[in-house]
Amino acid sequence: MENSKLKVLLTGATGYIGKRLLPVLVDMGYHVVCAVRDKNKFHPEENLKNNIEVIEVDLINPETLKNIPVDLEFAFYLVHSMSTSRDFAELEKISAVNFREALSDTTVKQVIYLGGIANSKNLSKHLDSRKNVEIELSKGNYALTSVRAGIIIGSGSASFEIIRDLVEKLPVMIAPSWLNTKCQPIGISDVIRILSEILNNKNFFNKSYDIAGNEILTYREMLLEFAAARGLKRFVFTVPVMTPKLSSYWLYFITSTTFKLAVSLVDSMKIEVVAENNDLIKQLDIKPLSYRESIQRAFSKIEQNEIVSSWKDSMISGRMNFKISEYIKVPDMGCFKDIRKKHVADEIACLNKIWEIGGETGWYYANWLWEIRGFIDKVFGGVGLRRGRTNKNFIQAGDTLDFWRVLYSSKKEKRLLLFAEMKLPGEAWLEFKIVDNILIQSATFRPRGIMGRLYWYSVLPFHGIIFRGLIGHLTK
Repeated sequence: MENSKLKVLLTGATGYIGKRLLPVLVDMGYHVVCAVRDKNKFHPEENLKNNIEVIEVDLINPETLKNIPVDLEFAFYLVHSMSTSRDFAELEKISAVNFREALSDTTVKQVIYLGGIANSKNLSKHLDSRKNVEIELSKGNYALTSVRAGIIIGSGSASFEIIRDLVEKLPVMIAPSWLNTKCQPIGISDVIRILSEILNNKNFFNKSYDIAGNEILTYREMLLEFAAARGLKRFVFTVPVMTPKLSSYWLYFITSTTFKLAVSLVDSMKIEVVAENNDLIKQLDIKPLSYRESIQRAFSKIEQNEIVSSWKDSMISGRMNFKISEYIKVPDMGCFKDIRKKHVADEIACLNKIWEIGGETGWYYANWLWEIRGFIDKVFGGVGLRRGRTNKNFIQAGDTLDFWRVLYSSKKEKRLLLFAEMKLPGEAWLEFKIVDNILIQSATFRPRGIMGRLYWYSVLPFHGIIFRGLIGHLTK
């Protein structure tokens, strides 16, 4: 039977791994069923659309699992809840059980699960949860193939971006002692190759493997090697007195991670993540990339603006656990608005500026005020400005854009709509649209209680500076 006749269910299709695995599966000739929570956040390439179908599935909601086709052959389980909830372990278990039970009504033969290396006796909450998910999935009436990875290095990966933040921002690091913990990183390209080659291969049915590169490094060595690869001189000193909470704040304020994710990462970084059963790479005849090669390849993708996926696109502050379609219509009732209009001399130039806003480009005017607002957001547990953006030239619904989430993006319609994921006593939208050579820039705030109203009036003077300068620059 040809692969083109076989259906593969891909959960986590909008995630870091899923986005990269999808085109590989299509190239292999499979028909891929992409399971996503919100279709509005999913934007596959045009050349993929004839070989995929998209279904909306929320693994916490059993009703939505009825959307999974019965005639499946294979499935990938690539979802996790670590950065979204304090109760992620319970959510992950419920998701795994619901998924397993839903597949019992299908013809699926093999499920492939990507988990975390969990060989230590004392596991972190995150690694323990990943192990429990594997146990739940193994109870299904299909063959489970489990692959467990440690640190994954690639453009846009959480590990890569956090290491990059630390190295590029801190010439001298006074760091926690867990930087001496050993781990075994692996390149993203090797992970994708492994996942694709064990698919539909009976040699790997009902088996589990650790997957990792050939180097065992401490986190400190990884930071210094990263610095050397970038031609930077860095000094790292470890101190034994930094508590887990203080370590979490250290990661949170220096890097683009959320505080919840920082806590989980610190919890995991105290545990050695070294592969024990790593013969799968040999069986597949893969020569894994070295850590230095993985870094160089990641930066090659960044420099060519070819980042396929980023962990930040799925990183939320707890505000976006709803469908984009529910917030795409900006409200009027009970809202404060700052609406500015200005004639546009060159629509194409104006649209290009709008589509490049944020990230490394910045906000064109009074960037220091935006940075202060981002810092304040970090202090109160928000995402801050450091998420940036995945691609410098284009944005689409579901993408992150600093402390905003893109709700709608259409250059053809000359409209971009953003929703604030910063910590606010209310909800905020920022919209740009061009109508008859007029740029209409609208900031909308729907306050929550008296605190919301006080907040609006407290920032009103700064809005006058920021938004007047912004529209002025966009219409130059």
